[in-house]
Amino acid sequence: MQRVFNILRAPGARQEIEGAAPTQVVANAESGEKEKDVDVSVENENTYTVLAKSRLLDRWLDKVVEVSGSEFVYFTIIVALLVWAFLGIPFGRSNTWQVTISDAQAIVNMVFDAFLMRQQLNSHDSLVMVAASLRSRSTSNKRMLKQLIGSGKYEKVGPTRFQELQQTTFASELPAENWLGRLSTALSAFMGHLATVFGFWVCIFIWIGFGKYCNWSTTWQLYINSATSALMVFILAFLANIRERHTKYMTKCLESIWEVDSALELRLRTITGDTIENAPIVIPAPKRSRIQRGIDYYSDLVGTLLGIAILIFVIIVWVAIGPALHFDANWWLLIGTYAGLIGLNDGFVLRNVCTVLGDFDNEQFTQVEYEDMDMLAVIGVEKLKEERVADNSLTCRISVRVGDICSHELTVVLGAITIIGLIIGASSMGWSVTGQLLCNVPPSIIESFFTMILITGHNIGDAKRRVDLFNIYLRRLKLVSYIDMLAKAEQFEKAEEQGRVGEVVEIEE
Repeated sequence: MQRVFNILRAPGARQEIEGAAPTQVVANAESGEKEKDVDVSVENENTYTVLAKSRLLDRWLDKVVEVSGSEFVYFTIIVALLVWAFLGIPFGRSNTWQVTISDAQAIVNMVFDAFLMRQQLNSHDSLVMVAASLRSRSTSNKRMLKQLIGSGKYEKVGPTRFQELQQTTFASELPAENWLGRLSTALSAFMGHLATVFGFWVCIFIWIGFGKYCNWSTTWQLYINSATSALMVFILAFLANIRERHTKYMTKCLESIWEVDSALELRLRTITGDTIENAPIVIPAPKRSRIQRGIDYYSDLVGTLLGIAILIFVIIVWVAIGPALHFDANWWLLIGTYAGLIGLNDGFVLRNVCTVLGDFDNEQFTQVEYEDMDMLAVIGVEKLKEERVADNSLTCRISVRVGDICSHELTVVLGAITIIGLIIGASSMGWSVTGQLLCNVPPSIIESFFTMILITGHNIGDAKRRVDLFNIYLRRLKLVSYIDMLAKAEQFEKAEEQGRVGEVVEIEE
């Protein structure tokens, strides 16, 4: 029985994460053998690899999530929306035609909600593991730098000289996005801009203004339902694509950082002869309230294999009851009603999880910065002039504030209360067409807004992460230059003792 309870409690659990950077092994230049007391079975790893899931089904699902964010799926959905829009010219007056896009959006919405949740969880796990590995290697590098400075043979370098150090072995910049990536990033900035969100609400109020003119009819309600449904399909596909594109770009950046970080450790071990393995870093699980624990429980249900299974089961049940309801308007609206209510809750939860996990990721990279500064302090570098996210505009501040309000755990609770109110309202109407539209239209409007806010949050988080990665990369470039400078100084000193200064100068030239 206890095992059953453990399984039921498993979703939403946030365990501590332990990570250690692979220890770089120094080969003996003369004998070609490894240093003594070092495991010769260990091979140097200087390439970043994405964390792979242990279960085959999880790896398959991650592959499906990756495909859902591909250009092929994104452009396929755009073409489908355009076809629907043009076919709406002859068929647009039919309510059945309007309901069709609502049902299509309902299914796409549930699928993409699950995939977006999984994207967020995967990205979080990967970033936290990266932060732990970087801190693990920084601890070893700091120990070896202390050993070098403590020997008295090497001098410290001030912040000014450190900033002026140049590195020619590695690229001075992180990889750049291609033109399609830059275009997608620009479109993401437009979609998530406060002005775009404001324009969305202007359109909603214009629609409300025509309510009396249209006698508050079902057709009038279906107009906005169709419009927001189409918008939701586009935004969800776009968000999945831009997240996947930014994840791939970030992976390229991490590959560059990993290469430099590994080279720095290898150089230090070569000079010092240090063979102590990189110690693991344990990142404790975040402290959460009971409400946040419940939100995390739901998010795991949506974004894991169990959530996908529930989604498939719901769609099968909906199709199976079609004959019993004679495939009438109520049956067509049923899946839209279900998805509208579930999607509304998903919108609140997605925004909450995006902020909570994003804040936790930021904390871990702040710890990486602290470790790096402690490491640099050993060689006399107390402060650095580094790039920061400098967007303090009114638009950005309002966007951050709105995002914080929308992602608060009490806002999620308010969303759940709203869903209960909509169910009560639809039940009082006997779940008629109007009653079901009550569970379709408001949720579709609210979820569209929350998805646009989700893009805003993603853009702000992505901008900060890029700056963090660039600073991490630049610190290591400078440190590699510093170690190379020490190595040349040592080489020159040895040559001077042996009377071979001219040979060293000739080699350097």
